[in-house]
Formats: sequence, structure tokens, C-alpha cells
Amino acid sequence: MLKDLNLKHLYYFWVIAETGSIARASDQLDLAPQTLSGQLSAFEAKTGALFSRKGRGLKLTALGEKVRDYANKIFALAGELDQVLRNPDDNQPIRFSVGFSASVHKMIAYRLIQPALECGQRLQLKIVSGDLPDLLRSLKRQTLDLVISDQPITPEIATGIGDLHPKHLLSSPLSMFAAPRLAWSLRRGFPYSLDGHPLLTNDTDTQWFSELSFWLKQQKIDMKVQAEINDSALIKIFAREGMGIFTAPSVIADEVCRQYLVEEAGEIQSVSVSHYAVTRTPDPIHPGIKAVLAASEPGTTDKKR
Repeated sequence: MLKDLNLKHLYYFWVIAETGSIARASDQLDLAPQTLSGQLSAFEAKTGALFSRKGRGLKLTALGEKVRDYANKIFALAGELDQVLRNPDDNQPIRFSVGFSASVHKMIAYRLIQPALECGQRLQLKIVSGDLPDLLRSLKRQTLDLVISDQPITPEIATGIGDLHPKHLLSSPLSMFAAPRLAWSLRRGFPYSLDGHPLLTNDTDTQWFSELSFWLKQQKIDMKVQAEINDSALIKIFAREGMGIFTAPSVIADEVCRQYLVEEAGEIQSVSVSHYAVTRTPDPIHPGIKAVLAASEPGTTDKKR
């Protein structure tokens, strides 16, 4: 059935399509551009034109787009199979690389990844944090196995990255936190007592922050961003020292108060933050990913205290 499909040629085509040029693909594959161009020509001789050429640029044809979609699925599964084959002995740990958006709270990150640590398979865990588009590109290149995001994967975010598969994991309302004395004073008349106080945040480009800003405007509450800090733990330290008010999912309110010596001023039921797992395939075979997805709680909005 596969005697006419050269998987090596398909892989070369896929890397060219993902990188956007023969020159960049040749660097990644460590092949001479002339060699790679010849391999692509041999593949197209059997399949038909996969790229249209304009000067030095390459653009996928309709057939090329279709072939790339299949190649995405084939090599995503191949990457997962490679993990299994590298670790045929159940006593050997399986590599599990997870990327978290920088705006995901560290306590939420641990809660969401914890099921993988209890899946019954030894895992060699690697966790990185960064900007969502960069993480998604790493997922596509198979340097990450899973990405956790606190915003949905919109076409704008996934532009040029290709087919990915997000799944909702957890939702929670937002709570406001501050140094104990300030939090105590804010509870009287909350949320209108927030008016005029500085806000600390880790990302102003997320959906939940847009919803929060809209809600504050509706309530005629004026809160200016005092600082944008790309580290959720550091924000809590600033707040503990009285530098402003910050938000965190209500689902981890007790842990936030205990660990950072702050107090909850109040909860905003009208604004929630959702978290998503993003995978390369709709049905991953990696035991760590399967455990994370199986433990998801779609629609959860209650505090867990």
C-alpha cells in the first residue's frame, strides 16, 4: 500500500513547508540546498506540483496544502512513537516536555501537570515558560510535547503554525489580592473600593485581561496598570510589599494567600480565566499527555478551597 510513498521525500517536503524555504530547510536537515532541491523535485515528479515558485519564494499549491496536512499528522504521531521506541522498558523514564504561557500562574501550572506525575509511568519532565506563539512553534517542531495556555488558540495566534488541537482544561473566576491591611480595607464596598488603586499584571494581551478591563469600565472603576511583570510569582512579592493589587484564579486563592502572605480582597464572578492544553494530534498516545487530558475538568468554575 505504501510502496509508492517515499517517507524520506515526504519528510523533506514537510520541513521545507514548515520552514518556508529550501535554504532554511537545508540548514535544519544539514543537507546541501542542491541535494534537497533534487529530492523535492523527485517527490513532485510522483505527486504533482506541491509548491509554486515566485523568484526565490515558495508557496504551497492546493495539493501541497493537502499533503502538508497529512504530513503534520504523520510526523506528529511519529514523534510520539519515537518516544515509546526510545523507552521500551517501563522502568526507563519517558521524556515529557511541557511549555506554559508565561501568564499562567505557577500554582495552576503545577495543578494541571500533576496528573502526569501520577500516571504510573516514569517521566523525565522538562518545563519551559514563554510567549504562546513561540511555544506553539516549538510544539509543532516536536521540541515540546504539550503546551498549556490561558487563552484560546485563535487563528491570529496560530498563523503560519498549522493544525493544532486545543482542549479546555479548567476555568475559574478571578479574585483580587493585596497586602493584608489593604485587602481588609478593600473588602468594604468591594468591588467599587478598587477605584483609584494600582493594578499589577503579567500580561495585558490575554483574553481574561481584556474581559477584566471591560468589566472595570462597565462598573466605572478606574484601575491603572502600575506594572506589567512577566512572572506571576514576582507580582505577588510586589503586592505583598504594598505596590498594588493583582488577580489570580479563585481556584487557587488559599494557596496564593498562604504562600505569598497576601489576602483576598474579593472575587469577580463576571470575569473568568480558562486554561487549555494544546497537542499536535487529537488523540495523543504519550502517557503524560493522556493523563493531563483525562484529568481535565471542563466547565469547572467553583472555588476549591
